[in-house]
Amino acid sequence: MQWPRAAWRVAEQLRRAAEFAILPVMKLGVVIAALVGLAIATAVVGWIGFGAVYTALKTIGWRGLAFLTVYSALPLALLGAAWWSVGAKPTAGELPTFIWARLARDAGSEMLPFSHLGGFVIGARAAILRGITPTAAYSTTVVDVTTEIIAQLGFTGLGLGLLMMRLGGANASHEGLILAVVVGLGLSAVGSVILILLQRRGGATLDRFASRFLPGAADQTAQVTRALHALYDAPWRIAAGVAFHLLAWTASATGVWLALRLAGLDIGLPAILALEGLVGAAKSAAFIAPMGIGVQEASYAVIGPLFGLGPDLSLALSLLKRGRDLVVGVPALLVWQGLEGARLINREPTLPRA
Repeated sequence: MQWPRAAWRVAEQLRRAAEFAILPVMKLGVVIAALVGLAIATAVVGWIGFGAVYTALKTIGWRGLAFLTVYSALPLALLGAAWWSVGAKPTAGELPTFIWARLARDAGSEMLPFSHLGGFVIGARAAILRGITPTAAYSTTVVDVTTEIIAQLGFTGLGLGLLMMRLGGANASHEGLILAVVVGLGLSAVGSVILILLQRRGGATLDRFASRFLPGAADQTAQVTRALHALYDAPWRIAAGVAFHLLAWTASATGVWLALRLAGLDIGLPAILALEGLVGAAKSAAFIAPMGIGVQEASYAVIGPLFGLGPDLSLALSLLKRGRDLVVGVPALLVWQGLEGARLINREPTLPRA
């Protein structure tokens, strides 16, 4: 029976034509967004003063960067555990694979000129290369991202509460910032509900679309949809994923606090928890910004002084975290690319069976 094979070829030709027409526009948009972000970051540094930022960097120093780099293994392990815990039948032997895949995902998001969506794809691919089935990799990625969004609501809420306590309530001079965070929390909550409903009830529509327009991918799409439903049928998995994310971000903020203490800066842990929660919310809201460039720097410079960190130290902390991401992320991406290259060399091109 030849028509399925012919349909697959037509779908593949349409996909390639769409890529030929759309990808250049998308790449141009990414380049423009990255340049705008870089301009914002440079303007923030210039506004604070290049000399002041350099002095602040020297205050924290290489020791702070080294500590942040080594310490990052703890929150990374917890983030990998969050992804692993939402799986249908997680086994201890799979945990290192999901930790590695989470490292690849974050490296792609922070180091490559993509949005966070590109990082999600890289993470799923990294899991597949280590033996996780495509269905499990894609379905758990979707659920893990959902639990991350839910956990972000709680962590940002904590940051908002600590900010209001520090300011003594809705301080008139900061009403705009507080209102923006509250509105952002509300929109994120609505978005989380819509996202879960789409995953729970939108699968049939997606299956029909794939069957009609992408017959070669219809079976894979149906398998992922069924896997998603099965994962959501066990609410404890969602709770575990949320809990691990909250633990990971708390551990990450604790690492920042310890690095500042090593540099002789006495900033309270609650202040750092609030700072990290609010900056994380700003980066999540601007998830389409490549590498979060500009957004992270501006957020630290604006929010840091509210918790006792001067704008120069706040920006220095942001740049040190960029340095840590570079030290950790570049080797991870090189390993991932090596694995992908080896797979392409060893794979023989095949067509789906008729």
